[in-house]
Amino acid sequence: MTGLPALLDGVLVVSLVLLGLSAVLVVVRLLRGPSGLDRLVALDVLVAEFLCGLVAYAALTGNSALVPVVVAISLVGFLGSTTVARFVRRGTDR
Repeated sequence: MTGLPALLDGVLVVSLVLLGLSAVLVVVRLLRGPSGLDRLVALDVLVAEFLCGLVAYAALTGNSALVPVVVAISLVGFLGSTTVARFVRRGTDR
């Protein structure tokens, strides 16, 4: 751990635990989703939770080398989501 105050360390650890529990629930929705769009939204939420977890871990450890990784993953997630949304939109126009 870094030289952060003990309260901030505790808040970061609690947030990581809650993000992990939420990710488990999102994976359940990803597997049980009734439609493809539900699964897509669950996958987007899972990517966002992963990014939040990386940022919280970087803050906890004081490792700023993870910032470019977070930016790259967020760009790939955004491009993937918009691409799938465009394909779905084209399918509904017919």
